[in-house]
Amino acid sequence: MTITETKLPGVYTIEPRVFGDVRGWFMETYHKLKTPQIDCEFVQDNHALSKQKGTLRGIHFQYPPMEQAKLVRCVSGAINDFVVDLRPESGTYKQWICVELTAENKKQVFIPRGFGHAYVTLSENAEVVYKADNYYSPEHDGAILWSDPEIGIDWGIDDPILSEKDKTAPPLGEICL
Repeated sequence: MTITETKLPGVYTIEPRVFGDVRGWFMETYHKLKTPQIDCEFVQDNHALSKQKGTLRGIHFQYPPMEQAKLVRCVSGAINDFVVDLRPESGTYKQWICVELTAENKKQVFIPRGFGHAYVTLSENAEVVYKADNYYSPEHDGAILWSDPEIGIDWGIDDPILSEKDKTAPPLGEICL
């Protein structure tokens, strides 16, 4: 595995070694001993399908004490995956990165606790799978308005397909982190 830290400290891209032959291919998607940068124990796996190209999910997070670290990959289709630093004390607070994750490139993104997560589908029938190190808690569920100018994400699309939750989420300035 090739593990590369992004401009956001603690956020890594992971490129697995893929072993292929006439039968197909094999890869390890996670190996605790080979990823010492990922210092957490995963307790929940999630799998989401977005049927339409241009679907935007996020910016999502969980409030303390139920924050979640995530290991995200795209298993069908393609997405642009976005990570936003939501730690007010951080030197990279409000900064964001974008990583293209596809079924073909097999890249993953590790997102530690304290960050927001979102993605935009680049294809129809995009499937995203991610591990989380804490259980989903509806009463700790948080979201930030996708178009918040204080964060200023360039999503690469003008008119995304959004859930009601994401359409009506508050801007960052109205949230106590």
